[in-house]
Amino acid sequence: MVGKLTKRLVESIAPTEKDSFVWDTEIAGFGLKVTPAGKRVYVLQTRINGRLKRLTIGEHGPITCEQARSETAKLRGAIAGGDDPAAVKAAVKQAPTLSVIAERYLAEHAALKKKPRSQHEDRRMLNSLILPRLGSRKVDALNRGDVAKLHYSLRETPYQANRALALLSKMLNLAERWGLRPDGSNPCRHVEKYKETKRERYLSGDELARLGQALSEAEQTGTVDPRAIACFRLLLFTGCRLSEILSLKWSDAALETASLHLEDSKTGARTVYLNTPALEVLANIPRIQGNPYVIPGDRPNAHLVNVQKGWKKVTEAAKLRNLRLHDLRHSHASIAAAAGLSLPIIGRLLGHREVATSARYAHLAADPVRAASEEVGRRLAEALSRPGRNKVVPLQRKE
Repeated sequence: MVGKLTKRLVESIAPTEKDSFVWDTEIAGFGLKVTPAGKRVYVLQTRINGRLKRLTIGEHGPITCEQARSETAKLRGAIAGGDDPAAVKAAVKQAPTLSVIAERYLAEHAALKKKPRSQHEDRRMLNSLILPRLGSRKVDALNRGDVAKLHYSLRETPYQANRALALLSKMLNLAERWGLRPDGSNPCRHVEKYKETKRERYLSGDELARLGQALSEAEQTGTVDPRAIACFRLLLFTGCRLSEILSLKWSDAALETASLHLEDSKTGARTVYLNTPALEVLANIPRIQGNPYVIPGDRPNAHLVNVQKGWKKVTEAAKLRNLRLHDLRHSHASIAAAAGLSLPIIGRLLGHREVATSARYAHLAADPVRAASEEVGRRLAEALSRPGRNKVVPLQRKE
């Protein structure tokens, strides 16, 4: 029997009293043996040194039809090149699984080149998203179909799906560098990422007033930990990331020069210049002897670790729905943009490495110019509509 071997065909063949064979029409010698007991085994029948031999590729189930087809193509190529097929098959069996590659990636790449938080996130994605699906697979047997299936299974969370794809791609690039896959064989190529809708939430003037009132009331009533309240205010006044404020030490704060010196921010070492409200917040935070952190935790020599509970109380009191702590950073930037500051300056305030990262605030930076254009247009229109009676009054420059 002949036909293109597919999963559907393989599983439709009924066993007979003797071994039966189906030979693939696309790859010469690639076939399927079905035993009387119903076992389905992929084989390669070819001539080696003039003698016809039949090599076992693997049993259907543990390997798929496409994987068997790919492995057959490799074996045929090796045999055509004069290699010993037994040695080739032994090498295939010895190839590490993706789980082994993952541990090597974490030890030899992430541990040396990534920050602890990024290492933790990589391990989380590996353990929860990637390895449960692909961990037992041989690294050299992974194909684009496997990757596309993984990516599609995470379609409800596009951001997570794309991050998992990027992490898997990095590991497989390293597998090529380590000689465990052929160069240029990364199956993540051409798997299209999902479109991500970046969330940009900025507090309006009214919302800022409600937030301020809620913070003051929480402080007065003691319903929210004062350390958390100080953290929230510093996030808004500095535009820093949550991790930067929580890990901030008093040794990083140069109050005499109104600045913070962050040695290990997301984009590397940077200086944050402190405005007067931020300095007032810092001045009112009590220092705990023996604890170096500005926002101290409950344990000695540790910073506060969970502020989300307090943030939920504050936002509920202020009637601010779906407001994340990171949105305080966006709000800091939006105020800067609305004040007419340039994107490079906004980038410096936020610690962006590239000006392009600040481009999301471009439409806000244009607001003062748009308002000025509107005022000029209004005055010109008034002058045109009442000829001889009015003259254009120049805008007065504010000192």
